[in-house]
Amino acid sequence: MLEFRITEDHAGVRLDKFLKKKLDRVPVSHLFKMIRVKKVRVNGKRAQPDQDLLLGDVITIRGDEKQLLTPAPKSAEASGPLVTEADLEQLKVLYEDEWLLVMDKPSGMAVHTGSGITGGTVVDVVRAYLGNKAVRNDFAASPAHRLDRETSGVIVVAKRRPAMVHFTDVFTHSKARKRYLALVKGTLAKPKGLIDLPLSEHQQTAKSKAERGVNMQPARTRYTLLSQGDDCALVSCTIETGRTHQIRRHMAAIGHPVLGDKKYGDFPFNREAKNRWGLKRLFLHAEAIDFPHPEDGRRVAVEANLPRELAEVLNAVGLTLGR
Repeated sequence: MLEFRITEDHAGVRLDKFLKKKLDRVPVSHLFKMIRVKKVRVNGKRAQPDQDLLLGDVITIRGDEKQLLTPAPKSAEASGPLVTEADLEQLKVLYEDEWLLVMDKPSGMAVHTGSGITGGTVVDVVRAYLGNKAVRNDFAASPAHRLDRETSGVIVVAKRRPAMVHFTDVFTHSKARKRYLALVKGTLAKPKGLIDLPLSEHQQTAKSKAERGVNMQPARTRYTLLSQGDDCALVSCTIETGRTHQIRRHMAAIGHPVLGDKKYGDFPFNREAKNRWGLKRLFLHAEAIDFPHPEDGRRVAVEANLPRELAEVLNAVGLTLGR
């Protein structure tokens, strides 16, 4: 007989997912059979695979403890991508406690693997930094929100499952405040503005588009002019929604694309910016974030200085932060 008591790190997790983690040697089909024939009970009652576990719940499992808990063999391929010393040297921790970590992500570092990216991501670097503390009660430290690969600046990593649950709510319901710095093309007509322009869903499938048309999502970006030059302007942006590439798409939509943007930008002007001012990357930096802490709701504010390569471009253009 096995018995597990649910702690705060597993509260809210579905029963089937909990069992898959704890009994990783047991085939999934057999786990479901065990639930179906009442070998798995929650608080002494019949269980359902999709039920959410609550703090303090007691799970009992009838069966041979040694067979059930024998860990699954790990293949050579499961070792995961390597993290180089150069990758670790790029890690700049701005804030850290038992619940979370905030890092200053460099431009060019992806958050997750995919699309040809096999290592050196935020996930890889943070877990290598945390070492044996990277996994706690079957939860591996993971980024709590997105940040484009070419965008630098603050990104929050949840170190515990309750923290991830908390941040999912925070970022879904816009309870965090994020501020970005961007160098954009042209002369702004107003010192402040609100871009309230719906954006098409970035990852909508072709099938979905064919069946119900393009899905437009509400999107709101506020900008403040910090410094105006002859050819470009430095702006501070805050976002009230979290759409993919929101600032880049919004600024391009009003005729002021972000410099160095290879997707939505002014390509001839990007080449000019590279030749004249040495801009070799997207000039978009997540400068600050403010959010409620998962432990007690207190506000936490973290800032990341403008990277040296962008500060040098700003100096070459003749602009300042204007604060």
